[in-house]
Amino acid sequence: MEERGRDGHRMLTELLAASHLMPVELLPAKTAECAAAAGFDEILIYLADLQHNVLRLLPGEGPPPPGVPDTLPVGGTVAGRAFQYLDLLPAVPAAEGTPAWWVPLLDGTERIGVLHLASAREDTEARADMEALAGLVSLVVVSKRDTSDTLAGLVRTGPMSVAAEMQWTLMAPRTYADGRVAVSAAMEPAYDISGDAFEYAVDGPLVHLTVLDAMGHDTAAGLCATLALGACRNARRQGAGLVATGEAVEQYDRQRYVTGILAVLDTRTGVLEWVNRGHHPPIVIRENRWVTPLPCAPAHPMGTDLGLPSTVCREQLQPGDRLVLHTDGITEARRRGGPEFGLERFVDFLLRHHADGLPVPETLRRLVNAVLDHHEGHLQDDATVLLCEWLGPHLEPVARAAAAVGVSAPGPRGGEGRPTPA
Repeated sequence: MEERGRDGHRMLTELLAASHLMPVELLPAKTAECAAAAGFDEILIYLADLQHNVLRLLPGEGPPPPGVPDTLPVGGTVAGRAFQYLDLLPAVPAAEGTPAWWVPLLDGTERIGVLHLASAREDTEARADMEALAGLVSLVVVSKRDTSDTLAGLVRTGPMSVAAEMQWTLMAPRTYADGRVAVSAAMEPAYDISGDAFEYAVDGPLVHLTVLDAMGHDTAAGLCATLALGACRNARRQGAGLVATGEAVEQYDRQRYVTGILAVLDTRTGVLEWVNRGHHPPIVIRENRWVTPLPCAPAHPMGTDLGLPSTVCREQLQPGDRLVLHTDGITEARRRGGPEFGLERFVDFLLRHHADGLPVPETLRRLVNAVLDHHEGHLQDDATVLLCEWLGPHLEPVARAAAAVGVSAPGPRGGEGRPTPA
């Protein structure tokens, strides 16, 4: 047992040491080389595309092994199920009978892909080593992501507009969780997003939440949303309150306007404060059945200077409450001549999939696909949804946060605490 522990430690330390000066195209080969120390082989790294619909093979310096697909669908595959539910799952065994596995790749709580490996070991120590290797591979991928056009191209399945290029560069990771709160967001059309933007940020016990919708559906709308998001972020980090943050956006552009919700949740108390700048009101889902929009007198959209005062509204949340912010592209999507997707269908979708035990990021992925299907695959407006669940005032334990986003709760052994898929 001690020898195995040393092998796993050597695997990780060697890969970590190599990662500092390693271009991303060497990652598959170097991972395989280091993983051999722990008895793992047949290493393949698959990364999820921007919409989380397919998994794409990270190429190495040479061609992939014969018979290895370069793309796997998320739906209907074992690899996709490991990605959806963040569960370590057995793959089809190798020809010589060595068991193989699909291991989720996670950056914190953000799903980035899956790792394939073969291992003759199937005990608890082996599973812990698999998950540790996957965790380190994830960190290496993320560390290279901002400077790698190889990775940027790999996770795209189509051309991206200039506006979308700017927006995705600014966006926070789509999932975050700690013991007090779980946050997840989705945004479409992924390759042609223009006027929508979302933001969340943690400042000690405070969680700042923002959804913005700029006028228009072109590059100018993207520039406006980018400027608005930057102004919000800058004002907030200089200590501005909700009202002053909204006013900071207005001073930059009087030619176009932006609607939005600017909110802050105090996780110590569950008190939510927000201002509505001409936007759809937030929604609270309680006990997975009681749903209510949060009324608040709206001020004028940012940039219009109509003189309507900003009102800071407050709501006392209960542990387990889910706050939903969205733009009109979610509820107003419709087929030609058909009904809108609508608020009722939107909320019902969230309720049903939460009851099914799906992790929040997977629920939002399926929601976006449902909205796209309702609009025959082509949205006429940007569609963004941000969901924040207040879990309670304490950072520990983190089991509820882990369940909300589908990851393993920390434990003495790898894999313990992972939620079971419904």
